[in-house]
Amino acid sequence: MRSIVIKSGLVAFVSAVASLILAAVVLKTQGMAFDRSALMISTLCPLLIAWPASARGFLQHHRIEVAHEEVARSRDELARAHAELAEAHAQLAERASRDAMTGLLNRENFLKAVEATSARRGSGVLLIIDADHFKSINDTHGHAAGDAALVEIARAIKCKAGAESISGRIGGEEFAVYLPAFDTSAAFSTAEAIRREVAATRMAAPGGSTLEVSVSIGGAELCNDVTVAQALRIADHRLYKAKRAGRDRIVLPEPQVSSAA
Repeated sequence: MRSIVIKSGLVAFVSAVASLILAAVVLKTQGMAFDRSALMISTLCPLLIAWPASARGFLQHHRIEVAHEEVARSRDELARAHAELAEAHAQLAERASRDAMTGLLNRENFLKAVEATSARRGSGVLLIIDADHFKSINDTHGHAAGDAALVEIARAIKCKAGAESISGRIGGEEFAVYLPAFDTSAAFSTAEAIRREVAATRMAAPGGSTLEVSVSIGGAELCNDVTVAQALRIADHRLYKAKRAGRDRIVLPEPQVSSAA
């Protein structure tokens, strides 16, 4: 406010000086004397008119600048709020797409991801991985031990499936991995790495005993002639073939059966 008074005063002073000069010039050209009355009129009028008028103009300009700053600040805050909301929405969507216990994709989002990837990249291999004797683990050692076993299986899958794979928990103790652009030979190597990683797991169970975990794995090729649903059924059939063969096994088209090492 003080700056407005000073700036409007300067404007009034300049106006008064200009008025004095103009009045002196005009009176001189008319052959009239520049007396006291002319001095007062040419001085007071600019001061009485220019000072409040310029002060009002400066005040309005100041208010407009403040309003613009508030609008810019509100726009920035709104942009930040939108960015935070988008991030929160993305985080919620990511959490909703994943199994809370293992961090792998849930069944619905796993199947969506496989559909999209297979349509884009063509053939691949779908693996179904199932914990062996899981009911016995729950019954003998408790559900907490069973949950810990599932977490360890998920860890082994994340560790060995590879960066381009898609992994999900599709049932209680059942997991699935899609290996895009893999043939059965490469898929078997990955499945064997997962099986060995799980088999090497040792967990402390209640009562001081050691809990060992193993998985059986069945697989199927996914290509243009085979839908995801068909590949799941084929892989599931081969999974139970591995179970019947003694568990801790892998069954793929080639080779058909791998005995545990």
